[in-house]
Amino acid sequence: MEYPGQDTVGLRKRQQQLAKHNTASILDINAGDTDPLLFHDEKHRTGLRGGPGGPSSRYNRGLLPRTKQEWAIPVILTLLALFTRLYKISWANFVVWDEAHFGKFAGHYLKRTFYFDVHPPLGKMINGLAGFVGGFNGTFEFESGTEYPPELHYSVMRVFNALFGAAMVPIAYFTGLELHLSIPAATLMAVMVLFDVALTCISRFILLDSMLLFFTTTSVFCLCRFRNLQIAAPFSRDWWIWIFATGISLGAVASVKWVGLFAIALVGLHTVQELWEMLGDLKMPPAQYANHWMARIAALIVTPIAVYIMSFAIHFAILNESGPGDAQMSSLFQAGLQGNDFDRNPIELAYGSRVSLKNNGHGGGLLHSHVQRYPTGSEQQQVTCYHHKDTNNIWTITKAWGQENVTDPGGVDFVKDGDVLRLVHTATGRNLHSHPVKAPITTSQNEVSCYGNATVGDANDLWKVEIVDDVFDKKTTRVKSLTTRFRLRHNLSGCLLRSHSVSLPQWGFKQAEVVCQKKGDPDSLNHMWNIESHRHDKLPAGGKGAYRSKFSKDFLDLNVAMWTSNNALTPDPDKEPDQLTSAPYQWPFLLVGLRMCGWGDSAIKYWLIGNPIVWWGSTASIGVFLAIVGVYAIRSRRRYRDWDAPGAWEDFWFTGQLGFVGWLLHYAPFWIMGRVTYLHHYFPALYFAIIIFAFVADHIGSKLPRVIHVLLITFLGLLVIANFIYFKDFAWGFKTPAEGYRGRRWVQNWNIVD
Repeated sequence: MEYPGQDTVGLRKRQQQLAKHNTASILDINAGDTDPLLFHDEKHRTGLRGGPGGPSSRYNRGLLPRTKQEWAIPVILTLLALFTRLYKISWANFVVWDEAHFGKFAGHYLKRTFYFDVHPPLGKMINGLAGFVGGFNGTFEFESGTEYPPELHYSVMRVFNALFGAAMVPIAYFTGLELHLSIPAATLMAVMVLFDVALTCISRFILLDSMLLFFTTTSVFCLCRFRNLQIAAPFSRDWWIWIFATGISLGAVASVKWVGLFAIALVGLHTVQELWEMLGDLKMPPAQYANHWMARIAALIVTPIAVYIMSFAIHFAILNESGPGDAQMSSLFQAGLQGNDFDRNPIELAYGSRVSLKNNGHGGGLLHSHVQRYPTGSEQQQVTCYHHKDTNNIWTITKAWGQENVTDPGGVDFVKDGDVLRLVHTATGRNLHSHPVKAPITTSQNEVSCYGNATVGDANDLWKVEIVDDVFDKKTTRVKSLTTRFRLRHNLSGCLLRSHSVSLPQWGFKQAEVVCQKKGDPDSLNHMWNIESHRHDKLPAGGKGAYRSKFSKDFLDLNVAMWTSNNALTPDPDKEPDQLTSAPYQWPFLLVGLRMCGWGDSAIKYWLIGNPIVWWGSTASIGVFLAIVGVYAIRSRRRYRDWDAPGAWEDFWFTGQLGFVGWLLHYAPFWIMGRVTYLHHYFPALYFAIIIFAFVADHIGSKLPRVIHVLLITFLGLLVIANFIYFKDFAWGFKTPAEGYRGRRWVQNWNIVD
């Protein structure tokens, strides 16, 4: 602001000089700032884009340390990471928390029995490999809280997970260097990962989270490395290595958990911004710009997809035995598994056949009914699609009303294309039924229910069979087990029996809704059905056929089933929240912990809780970063020059964007997810918040004298370490009564004690 009588020209000149001085202080851009204590390259702060001390000094430095001093820090960090992750790892000789799931899944790989889970297979296959190395034969069922048998070397499986958690620490350090943080700040970033109690604890059990976090950190590191090479040496050998390493890492993180898709989104946004900026570079030849596009499509789109698909191909190749997850897959896929009873199926469908009907939509289930009734509409018996095999999936093929006594002279009447028939629910004796009553969820369609009995019924019980095709016999007019796809059209109204991915509420046990579709595409897979299991007292077994489904369909079926089941993991509004679940608003402020096992006074106990300095500090740093950006925006509007050094603003903005957008992408979606949420869902977002913390601390510290800068970073690191020491028992386990830790209950909601 200018005041009357003020020497505004002189003031502006002094302001510009001060701004230039502050900028030099902020960025440490002066000839003397080459102290190896602070910077990992002697020319770290000189020449950013070319010339002497140019790209080779800042953006194209060697990946590995070159001196004993440079080696010392990552080696010490790695050794400490191994100690914190491995110490007393076998102390709890019982199944802890979600080891009940992921240990059991590992056993399925060793038994080669097909199972179903909502997560992609890569992490679970790694756990299976760990079990194989540890001599696990797959027979232990991993019931929660059960003691491990002596022959199961569970510690080997835990060590596999711990190694992924330990590897995060040196990767975080090298990521800090690639982000051009000072060595103290890069060390602080690694120390925050190393000494976070929650990250330590989650890495010590047979879970997926350590692998998810490991591949998240490698994705960030590879992106940073590639970005530096993009500036220094595009299309060089190293450039190609690191762009494809980024793609492989992205594919791996998405193949462990779908949360990894947020890392793909982060890299995608950076890539779009990068290509947009290149588009404005008039000196770049169009052919070179096109090459940048093609390289990124190949490395950052095709490669992650290929890695993801490959993980499923290996998954299917290993699990070739029939298992508990069969019902999630198509009938033809199941027929190709060993050990099922499909060879007992008669070949052709006849009246009197007792069958299960499989919906052909991706992730389709089995037509199902049970004695429970709809709470609205007709209030008749519910009809759903169910993804598990039980007796409520069995239906008897019965002739239409008035046709019961019309039989073939040979004693068996086969079902033909165009036949009108009834489907009788074998367990309850009621008829599959539809009428012009609104479906419970998809109210634009007609309700499907079960109604009547062997003597009570009406025309709404009749369904017309429309054969679509057959895998082996293109001209068939008869319905065959497994291979014939057909529609069931309601004979009175003309609507089609349909199932889809919409789940019923708790009153329908979260099973898939079945409706009668009045309008729509008759060629939709959701309208198509096939006979899966088949028994008939007068027909012989068909024997084992050479059935094989297409990998593309199996891949889509499983992913749709995963999506549907994941979305069905919603909180039950009729139940009180338990001590495991938490809400997203609680995570950044560490308002909640999670008990991972039984809480008896003499039991070994683990409590999943973060390091308060790491969590609260990283959350606060997000606000500080946004404030710094706001200050620079205001100063820019007032024509201050805070970024004289070439590339300095770009580096600041890239690191800030990486941390903030990465945090936002990994955190914000949980606010709109309907599924149940837990504290560990915040861990990937926490890593990006840690990046912001180290970056902001380094940026502010660089405005201070060098010694104060180092002391500030050191002080923050010591606070992190002190908090870890204070809370370490929660990660390593404790056997004394929890009451003795009441003093560590820093937040009212922390459930360390009841």
